[in-house]
Amino acid sequence: MPIICSPQDFNVEDLYVDLRPVLGHPLFLKCEGFNFAGSVKLKAAGEMVAAAERDGLLTPGSVIVESSSGNLGIALSIIAASRGYRFLCVTDPRCNPASMRVMRALGAEVRVVSRQDANGGYLESRIRYVRDLCAADGRYVWLNQYANRNNWMAHYRGTAPAIDRQFPDLEVLFVGAGTTGTLMGCARYFRELRRPVTIVAVDAVGSVTFGGVPERRLVPGLGTSARPALVDESYIDDVVHVPEADTIRTVHRLAAKGFLFGGSTGTVVSGAARWLAAKYPGEQPVAVAIAPDLGERYLDSIYEEHWVREHFGDLADGLALPGADILGD
Repeated sequence: MPIICSPQDFNVEDLYVDLRPVLGHPLFLKCEGFNFAGSVKLKAAGEMVAAAERDGLLTPGSVIVESSSGNLGIALSIIAASRGYRFLCVTDPRCNPASMRVMRALGAEVRVVSRQDANGGYLESRIRYVRDLCAADGRYVWLNQYANRNNWMAHYRGTAPAIDRQFPDLEVLFVGAGTTGTLMGCARYFRELRRPVTIVAVDAVGSVTFGGVPERRLVPGLGTSARPALVDESYIDDVVHVPEADTIRTVHRLAAKGFLFGGSTGTVVSGAARWLAAKYPGEQPVAVAIAPDLGERYLDSIYEEHWVREHFGDLADGLALPGADILGD
């Protein structure tokens, strides 16, 4: 067993779930949630902080600030606590309450921006808040996950090579699109090696990343209301847009088999299953999807009956959602 001195030193890199018994489609799910941050974002957070230190941007007394819907905020909270920095996460009302509690427990400050953008999202308002804060106070250092090349470099150097080692005959890779750091790092790696891997981006309906029409989105993680600077569609072979109702159905389908994954993972798995059914009917390609997160932080939302019923109505009737059991004496 490893003995570590920093929470960043532990990350399970080579755990995959064979989803064929669950989905009926050939799909291996790379689980990125088994670290102290609980998500794939620990890699990007570590890479961006290390680069900022090398470049002299972070010094004693600096305050790291980032706009995040949850998972990167948690990862930066962990790294900031470990390295002795203060951290401020600027988020919005869609952030899971559990994620906010985790960040605050780790010593981070969390500020919620509730003013919506013109397109109905919050991202532009969050970024504007961060920029104004940094302009007013030089102690604040914005890592800018949406444009920081070290975001995708973390996956170019780590995630993609790990998949390549495990699946040398890989044919299709499904990656969720948020900031697109994981997506672009993996896509660049396989393209530069001239590997014949089909890269499929999985996005949420209502996201504008790939030119979609902005719509209401309630599940944090994938999708954006402002196109990320990192995205380069020339590296991507196809895009699947997943309705949030399908995300919720998929996480419950996985949970029914004992796998409690987060909303981002549900979106990726749903999109991958639909794409494989359309493109490889009855075939068995070597296909991998990246699972960004686990499900505990979604217990108050996509796994909670009242939340699902409030936002998605009759969808709740088709799910195995537990009610509140009150037992008498």
